[in-house]
Amino acid sequence: MFSKILTALESLAFDAYWGKFSKLDIDKASNEGAKFARFIGPKTSAHKTAERNIRMCFPNFTDTQVQEILDAMWDNLGRLAGELPHLGNLGYFKENSRVSMTGVEILDRYLEPNVGAVFASGHFANWEVMPAAIVQRGVPCEVTYRAMNNKHIDQVIRDARASYGVTLFAPKGKEGGMRLMRILAKGGSIAMMNDQKYDTGVSSPLLGHNCMTNDAAVRLAHRFKKPIQTMSLKRTGGANFEVAIQEPIMLDFEKPIEEIVQSGVDTINKFLSDKITEAPDQYFWVHKRWPKDAWKNAGVI
Repeated sequence: MFSKILTALESLAFDAYWGKFSKLDIDKASNEGAKFARFIGPKTSAHKTAERNIRMCFPNFTDTQVQEILDAMWDNLGRLAGELPHLGNLGYFKENSRVSMTGVEILDRYLEPNVGAVFASGHFANWEVMPAAIVQRGVPCEVTYRAMNNKHIDQVIRDARASYGVTLFAPKGKEGGMRLMRILAKGGSIAMMNDQKYDTGVSSPLLGHNCMTNDAAVRLAHRFKKPIQTMSLKRTGGANFEVAIQEPIMLDFEKPIEEIVQSGVDTINKFLSDKITEAPDQYFWVHKRWPKDAWKNAGVI
């Protein structure tokens, strides 16, 4: 009963937030979100997690640099929350768009019939912009995600994403895996985030520290002989962004499968590490990505 009450209160709070920010224009929503997150974020336990992650990954940063990154991180996350109801209005591929893109010619390869890819990226800036850009370009793609525990909140966000073309599903067990394979077998594409903790994956270095990493992107790319297509994102000021599409990662299909998986995961994590290092203030540091032993070994706890 108590958990139901908490879920109901959580839903009411979310509806209040969604209603308020939906009525604001995107710039004001972004600014208001940043203001709120910069105030409340440092008071949460997630702040300590983020600080430990940053200190571990960038041991040469001064205390001032770490605090500046933390403040900028909350600013970015608050903006993301404020912008979420407005992501269908960024003017993708239109004049005066809020989203500039490099490497569009690479993305356009997947407009051809039966030419799919496994898109892989991480939680950069407002990461919701990347799948929106893929589907707004016309590339047939479904996005995997981790469903929220609160079904009401999950449905509201799913509906909002669907309004600008982003089809989401949370693969679970054999049925979820089969759906992924059917999409790729039909020449479609799938997109997934590769920087979340995944206890049954493979160990691979991220920013110099090993962590368990999802190997599904590599295994699926290997099975269907598809490229792994990376993307990255930077916030260029306020609710404005730059999406970059790199040349894809091509696996060596002649090698033994486990060697391919390890090499592929390592390559993706190297890509993520490089992009995080370019703009550490725009990364999602609050996730408990690394095991506590990594924190202990780095001397941050």
